[in-house]
Amino acid sequence: MDVRPISEEDLTTRARIRDAAMALFAEQGVKATTIRGIAEAAKVSPGLVQHHFGTKEALRQACDEYVLGYLREQVTAGVTDHNLDKPEFIENVHRTAPPLMKYLGRALVDGSPAAAAMFDGLVRVTEEHLADDDRSEADHRARATVLTAMKLGITVLHEHVSRALGTDLYAPQGAVRVGKAQLDLIRPEFVGRELFDQARTGLEKVEGQR
Repeated sequence: MDVRPISEEDLTTRARIRDAAMALFAEQGVKATTIRGIAEAAKVSPGLVQHHFGTKEALRQACDEYVLGYLREQVTAGVTDHNLDKPEFIENVHRTAPPLMKYLGRALVDGSPAAAAMFDGLVRVTEEHLADDDRSEADHRARATVLTAMKLGITVLHEHVSRALGTDLYAPQGAVRVGKAQLDLIRPEFVGRELFDQARTGLEKVEGQR
């Protein structure tokens, strides 16, 4: 069996195909997207798409896994590693997140196992940060689930949110406005004072730089 290592060029081509597929899946849905259309968007042949991913379903799974990995990395970097108050972290998220979040919004509507896994994973992370609430009667699971749904609702409805704001939700200015509005609507005790203050500080620093 041929076990040649994957070349850097192959990795770059694979990433370009994946990114093109994510954009098309987000825009028109998986059913309406074709291998040929993905190939045209990525500027490669349909045969090369199939060489790297095999089928459209396998390509969708690769997109799901990529977005899930990205979300895990950003939660770790921002929440676990305490970087929410660092402008460079926020700027990086604003730069890299939009195409992935648009894909996630469509995936949540269309339905996929990975989209369900992403939702459940975000609920678990949120629940961890609500567990310190001193109200023993609080239903942390329900609160985490509702908060996650509310936040992801913005992702699903991003076109309507952008229209109502008069600015693109995924542009830096729109992202800061939405981030600050979310903090205005959430009690600090709900997510934890430390996490709340870090998020507020980070957004204010980014806004000040602009």
